[in-house]
Amino acid sequence: MRADRLGIDGQNLYILTQTNVEDTLARLDEHLPALAVIDSIQTMYDPSLSSHPGNVSQIRECARRLLEWGKANNVPLILTGHVTKGGDIAGPRVLEHMVDVSLYMEGDAVSSWRLLRGVKNRFGSTNEVGVLEMTGSGLLDVSDPSESFLLDRPKGAMGSVVVPVLEGNRALLVEIQALTAPSTIPTPRRVATGYDAHRLLLVCSVAMRTCGMPLADYDVIVNVTGGLKIAEPAADLGVALAIASSFRSVPMPGDFAAVGEVGLSGEIRRAPQTERRVKEAARLGFRKCLVPGNTDDRACGPEALHYQRVDTLAQAINMCLPITRRISEAVA
Repeated sequence: MRADRLGIDGQNLYILTQTNVEDTLARLDEHLPALAVIDSIQTMYDPSLSSHPGNVSQIRECARRLLEWGKANNVPLILTGHVTKGGDIAGPRVLEHMVDVSLYMEGDAVSSWRLLRGVKNRFGSTNEVGVLEMTGSGLLDVSDPSESFLLDRPKGAMGSVVVPVLEGNRALLVEIQALTAPSTIPTPRRVATGYDAHRLLLVCSVAMRTCGMPLADYDVIVNVTGGLKIAEPAADLGVALAIASSFRSVPMPGDFAAVGEVGLSGEIRRAPQTERRVKEAARLGFRKCLVPGNTDDRACGPEALHYQRVDTLAQAINMCLPITRRISEAVA
C-alpha cells in the first residue's frame, strides 16, 4: 500500500528483511546494487561478537564491514540511524568519523517541513541545507522555501515581522510572530518556539531597559512559523520589532524586512552575509529592509531595495512603529 501511494513499481527495488551483517553482505555481493540503504545501523549485528545489537562494538564493527564492502565494490551506502535526546547520532562517536558524509534530518511532529543539514562532508561544503516537505507522495523538494514560508502570512497583522535568516549558505525569509499580554502570575512568562529562549530574555530585557517598554508585567510569546528553528542572533531585531508591534498594537509595514543583532546596550550589530539576506528579501518583493547602521554599502543589496540604517533598538522601533508618544532613546 505504501509503495502504491509513493508511486514505486518495485522493479528495481530489492528489500531484505535481515539484520545479520554477514547475510546482508552476501546478498549485496549477489545483487551488486547501484545504491544500498541500511535501515538502521543500530539494528545490525555481527554474529561473531557476543554483544547485543545496538552495542558500541556491534555498531562499530557492522559499520566498518559495510563501509569496506561499499568502497571495495564502488557502491554508495546510506546508513540511517537513531539520534539521542540531545540530537546526536546514537552509538559510538567513531561512527561519525568512519563515514564520508553525515546528514541530519530536522523537523517536528506538527510541521510538514524538513531540513536536511550536513554536519560533515569529506568531499564538499557543509554550508548547505535542503528544504523538503512531507506529503502524501513522500518527501518532495521545496524549490522556493522563502515563498512557501510566507504563503499564509496575513496582511496588516500585529506582532509579525519578516526576517532573512541563513541556513548554511541559503538565505530564507521567515515570519516571526510575537504576542504580548498582561500576565496573571507574579513572574511573567517568556515562551519561545523556534527561537532561543535565552536570547528572548535578552531582547526583552534590552527593550525594557533602553526603550522603556514595561514588559515586566506582560507575558511575551514568540513563534517562528513553519516549524523552523533559528539559532543565529541576526534575528534579534526582528524579534524585538515583533514584540514592540504587539505591545503597541501597531502592525509593521508589509514591505519591511529586518536583520540585525541586538546588543546589551541597545545597539544594533551587523549580521554576517547581509548582502545575501537582503537580495532574498528583494527577490520576493520587499521594498525596505532595516539593517545595522554600520553596514557596508556593498552589502545592502540591489538598488530596488531601499535599506534603512538604524543604530539602536529604540531608533528602529520609532521608525517602523510610530505612535504619538515616542519611546526614549535611553532610560536611566
